[in-house]
Amino acid sequence: MRVCDIDSAQMIIRVVQAKGRKDRHVMLSPDMLTLMREYWPTRSTRFDAHYAPDQRWLFPGYFRHYPMTPRQLNRLFHEAADAACIKKGVTLHTLRHSCATHLLERGLDIRLIQALLGHEKLDTTAHYTRVATGTIAAIESPLDQLTKTKPRRKRRSKPDTDTSGE
Repeated sequence: MRVCDIDSAQMIIRVVQAKGRKDRHVMLSPDMLTLMREYWPTRSTRFDAHYAPDQRWLFPGYFRHYPMTPRQLNRLFHEAADAACIKKGVTLHTLRHSCATHLLERGLDIRLIQALLGHEKLDTTAHYTRVATGTIAAIESPLDQLTKTKPRRKRRSKPDTDTSGE
């Protein structure tokens, strides 16, 4: 991610050539923007000082002119998980899955989650969005709505009108 991919006015990040080689936009939290602004002055500029600041990689890699590689990021992620004493097996993909699940639990429409994840098929998104049992239990059944509606008025019965003359 280059600095120019961050749109702080709209609070979005443009992800270029992400999973599936697709470009997409994702939300940017104010807290994350603050952290990135604090980090920016401390990052190394040994390989990119001659580039315009907005064209620099936010997380430069070990090799000149390249961003951090997925392998480097994965290594740092696992070091952070170990430092946080997370014993459960986690991966970077777990973050993607967890984000989708939390958005769904907060009531975000699954089609918006589909767009954020860049999925073409809704079925693919459904695999990422495991819903917590508590969330399912909290859903009100449509049948419960039937008992909350106003009772229907009884129809007036028509008087017997026997026209047969008997």
